[in-house]
Amino acid sequence: MRVCLARFVFLALLFLFSLSTKAQIGEYRNVFAVGVNGGYTLTSVGFSPKVTTKLFGGYTGGLSLRYTSEKYFTALCSLAAEINWAQAGWSENILTINSEPVVNQETGEAEFYDRRITYVQMPIMAHLAWGKEVKGFSFFFYAGPQFGLYLSESTRTNFTTETMNVADRANKTTAQYDMPVEKKFDYGICAGLGTEYSHPALGHFRLDVRYYLGLANIYGATKSDYFGKTNQSAITVKVAWLVDVTGRKSP
Repeated sequence: MRVCLARFVFLALLFLFSLSTKAQIGEYRNVFAVGVNGGYTLTSVGFSPKVTTKLFGGYTGGLSLRYTSEKYFTALCSLAAEINWAQAGWSENILTINSEPVVNQETGEAEFYDRRITYVQMPIMAHLAWGKEVKGFSFFFYAGPQFGLYLSESTRTNFTTETMNVADRANKTTAQYDMPVEKKFDYGICAGLGTEYSHPALGHFRLDVRYYLGLANIYGATKSDYFGKTNQSAITVKVAWLVDVTGRKSP
């Protein structure tokens, strides 16, 4: 049900983007800004059958683009996009039925497992801002689709499939350890909130928090596949700096 609703929102946002390029009903703006961004992201993968995971921390950064087309009443209306290098993946919470760490019987160490997946990601977002346009603070909301292209993956662990302690695990799903990412294209919906300080000479300084819900799976999800669902989700905190490269129209 959740994935069906997300797919509907995803298609509705694409439809709204197409309408926004054809309609111009507010005060005209023609401001194109370019900049850079960077931040930290916490990612997880939703497995079915269940794998007990915790958030995986990684870095992200890249190019920011924004085109402001109009001011409608008090809202500045823009289309924003990014081209980012990003680290995603998952960490496993390997616990016993008593919620204690599982100890490897050969090494005597608590078992751990991390999978890092590196993507090129491109969010395309409808962007609405309220506040100071030329100098001062504003706050904004944005939402739209995000696309990702797989680059590479790596694993960090202290056990092998031959030496891991399966007997003491509360969750005994282990098929994922020997499975590289199968689906190289990721897509979903992102939305966020933030604040921005603008200065005519220095540009725009932004801070935002966003949530991403993946609609694609990293593994096959047919009846013949082991997992029925393996979609990603992420919470990201970012800072960015943009400068206007076309003329700014003051209020």
